[in-house]
Amino acid sequence: MNSYGSFPGARPRRLRTTPAMRRMVAETRLHPSDLILPAFVREGITQPVPIQAMPGVVQHTRDTLRKAAAEALAAGVSGIMLFGVPEDGKKDALGTAGTDPDGILQVAIRDVKAEVGDDLVIMSDLCLDEFTDHGHCGVLDADGRVDNDATLERYAEMAQVQADAGVHVVGPSGMMDGQVGVVRDALDTIGKEDVSILAYTAKYSSAFYGPFREAVGSSLKGDRKTYQQDPANLRESMRELALDLEEGADMVMVKPAGPYLDVLAKVAESVDVPVAAYQISGEYAMVEAAAEKGWIDRDKAILETLTGIRRAGAHMILTYWATEVAQTLGSARR
Repeated sequence: MNSYGSFPGARPRRLRTTPAMRRMVAETRLHPSDLILPAFVREGITQPVPIQAMPGVVQHTRDTLRKAAAEALAAGVSGIMLFGVPEDGKKDALGTAGTDPDGILQVAIRDVKAEVGDDLVIMSDLCLDEFTDHGHCGVLDADGRVDNDATLERYAEMAQVQADAGVHVVGPSGMMDGQVGVVRDALDTIGKEDVSILAYTAKYSSAFYGPFREAVGSSLKGDRKTYQQDPANLRESMRELALDLEEGADMVMVKPAGPYLDVLAKVAESVDVPVAAYQISGEYAMVEAAAEKGWIDRDKAILETLTGIRRAGAHMILTYWATEVAQTLGSARR
């Protein structure tokens, strides 16, 4: 006997029946242009140096960085974020290698600009931690604490040399109070009004930065909890967001991405500027390590994590898989 009334009237599963159906009704889509490739370039090496905690990621030579930028461009990636690693012995208390016009980061910017021109958005990390012998993101005072205002003066100088080298976007990442406004003024003062600022608005003091410290040869002593945000706080991020926008941020970022999707979603709902999220080294390393053990499907896990970040509201995602995923997405569309 038929008992039609016992069946559900609504069957959402109808929209999941085939890959074509699922693709057609997908609410969130990844595109190569959503992706930005973070890349490390190390001074004084002749071969790329593998980063042990990040399988597949290297400290580039100047030549291999140029090749990586060209490959990212060919895959459809929108941008590249550059981090410089100076030679041993060039770090000091003030991070002067970071403001040397001939320092490795400025040289790398010029190299990439010569390779890809304006076809790939060239971004640079604007922070001192790679260049200081104490590993902190700023200048220390007599008591060993990070001096906010003295650090801002160094950031202003750093912004100007990066802009002179040809960067399109600077990324002040040190979480100093007032950093966006100081950097904007410094750029405008030298006629670099067109250089954009990607503000690291909500950069949390995270346990997931560990592999990155290897990538940049960090000399960090202590921790960064007095300037990076407390993982427990969300309202604090919204205050930081309001301040960065008031100071002239063109784009804003949440970092890390995966553990802070709630923050990312709240930021994305609240602003009318592009929002970025940084899938950081520890997030990358966890997937690679679990996949190496055979515990998860690597490729599916990568796409799932990136889709989740995109779904939470990120317009742009910094990820070490950027070129690989862009190539995969491009192949799927052909």
